[in-house]
Amino acid sequence: MSKAEEEKELGNKAFAAKDFDQAIQHYTNAIKIDPNNHVFFSNRSASYASKKQYTEAIADAKQCIKLNPSFIKGYYRLAMAQMEVHDLDGALATCKQGMNVDPGNHQLEKLLKQAKARKSNEKLKADQKPFGSAALPSGGVVDSSLSKELMDLQEQYRKTVKDYQVVQATIAASEKTLKINQITIGELQGIPMEEERKMYRGIGKMFLMEGKDEIFKHLNEENNENVRKIEDLTQKKDYLEKRMTSQRQNILECASGK
Repeated sequence: MSKAEEEKELGNKAFAAKDFDQAIQHYTNAIKIDPNNHVFFSNRSASYASKKQYTEAIADAKQCIKLNPSFIKGYYRLAMAQMEVHDLDGALATCKQGMNVDPGNHQLEKLLKQAKARKSNEKLKADQKPFGSAALPSGGVVDSSLSKELMDLQEQYRKTVKDYQVVQATIAASEKTLKINQITIGELQGIPMEEERKMYRGIGKMFLMEGKDEIFKHLNEENNENVRKIEDLTQKKDYLEKRMTSQRQNILECASGK
């Protein structure tokens, strides 16, 4: 056994014992002796990843692939580290490159689905940000047979969020009108005026001259209508909140393959 191989074996033993610093040192010693051995870089990449030193793990995985483009484990290590630093596009590209070398590789297929699922989840989170998260489980993998179902669920959720926004805005507008009318009624009640005296009531961009009783009647009717509208919309808002909660749960279950 060569000196480089001895260092590699010592590194393997240290790695198995979870002494990653010692493992890195042994793999580094092996690389100094034989810098063209792709396995040494692959093993050191795994050791760096175990220490969450993903920048170093990525560099070693890339060197591993450069030295031996047919070594599938190099692509796997690179894609895993890229996912950890949130380089999802890079991870997708790495998986595809590796699958060009080994089209049936199960690990790369799994990572590819995981990266796609996380990208889809990020878009969903951006769309739903004001209304709470329906995030996919960290590291979750979406099976290809469920991907369409997941997209459908996400689209349904986005539509519910949009409906929720419309209801909220309508409630706010009705509450504003109700408040303005109540203030107007209070001010009118404090103004002494003859019963036959006419006043102007605004209707959109026009004004209509009416008597005091007609104006009060109109304001009270409008208030009653707004109260009923707010009550109905509040019920719809509660329903939509429950629906969003249910849809978030469905997305989580679909993403986890339950």
